[in-house]
Amino acid sequence: MSTLEEHIDIGAPIDTAWDCLHRAEVYPRFLDGVREARSEGEHRTHLDLDAGGRSQGVDIEITDRSMENVMRWQTTSGPDLAGTFSLLPIDREHTRVQARFEYDPGAVKDAFGGPRGFAQAAAIERGMRSDLRRLKQLVEQEG
Repeated sequence: MSTLEEHIDIGAPIDTAWDCLHRAEVYPRFLDGVREARSEGEHRTHLDLDAGGRSQGVDIEITDRSMENVMRWQTTSGPDLAGTFSLLPIDREHTRVQARFEYDPGAVKDAFGGPRGFAQAAAIERGMRSDLRRLKQLVEQEG
């Protein structure tokens, strides 16, 4: 498995950012390639993705460690992907969001196409940064 990590500071309280991460219907607004998202129970979400010119449905399971402000997700269908969002309070009005993405490069290539090796990692890293910037904008503008 390969791992990428990024973080961003958000001008909003930790509870506001936490709530946003748990609203599946807003995922298409900040996660590139997510066309539609819907909750399917308390800890399951279905994502309709467009990635690498391919459409695919993916189910994810979400596990919270709410006392630590950590949301972990893992695919239960489609390619083997996992990640975490860790929220750290900077002060009462600012939060650091740390994102971690774990993936098998071969599985990503097979499922979505695109580059291999370093080029793939660079593309995923750019995507994570863009996703986090859009999350920041969403949380700061709408809470």
